[in-house]
Amino acid sequence: MLNSKTLSADTWLERLESSNYTYLLLFALSMGETLILPIPIEAILIPWMLRKPEKRWVIAAVALAGNITAASLGYWLGALAMDQWGDSLIQLFGGAEVYDSFATELKENGFMSVLAVGITPTPLQIAMLAAGATGFSFVLFLLAVALSRSVRYFGLALLVQFAGDAAMKLWRRYSRQLGAVLLVLAGVWVWFTFFR
Repeated sequence: MLNSKTLSADTWLERLESSNYTYLLLFALSMGETLILPIPIEAILIPWMLRKPEKRWVIAAVALAGNITAASLGYWLGALAMDQWGDSLIQLFGGAEVYDSFATELKENGFMSVLAVGITPTPLQIAMLAAGATGFSFVLFLLAVALSRSVRYFGLALLVQFAGDAAMKLWRRYSRQLGAVLLVLAGVWVWFTFFR
């Protein structure tokens, strides 16, 4: 096991790993990232998979389960609450222009547009709301989310399998800088979302 001073993020990873609720916490974090958090879950998955490569498949599966659960909730929020809270939700997750653009994309390309959003680091919130609000097939929506996020999470597990040592060296070297960048991005997101 790595010394806790080796990685700047080691302390919180050790706490997460030693908790009796490790996978429940990961599930909740994945749901939070899908529904509202501006920081990609990969910020936790990458170092965790590097530290515990033998658990990489379980970590990927739990993150995927949390993501799919949250995507389902987001879809139904879009289907059931857009009439009442639509403007507030759309403003919270990117604005009317982003929503309208994705709703148009969804009508034109359906499954492929949800699949593309799920693979890229683009937040999934607008896609969830638009899919639910426009009545896009729930089954196709979940299939697109499951496939796209499987590519991301299990792709990370494969990356750890094939590039573990090299990736660990990069993580050791740049973990502080990455943490600082993620903190700044979260601050910018909070400022633009709530104070602009």
